[in-house]
Amino acid sequence: MCLGVPAKVIELMANEVARVDVNGNQTEISVRLTPEVKINEYVLVHAGFAMEIIDESIALETMKYLEELLQYE
Repeated sequence: MCLGVPAKVIELMANEVARVDVNGNQTEISVRLTPEVKINEYVLVHAGFAMEIIDESIALETMKYLEELLQYE
């Protein structure tokens, strides 16, 4: 089973790379599969790649559910 994580794009960089915010943590990912992404949009990230651009409301709802799941660890 694969799990994609929502992330907010905060910077677009050279070579199809973007800096994203994932729950307060910044990391760099490839946007090769979503070259049309813009700053402040949300993407679904899996294995270091933005798999698709997602709506902000869906991203925020998903992050809420993931935070709830982490409480059960």
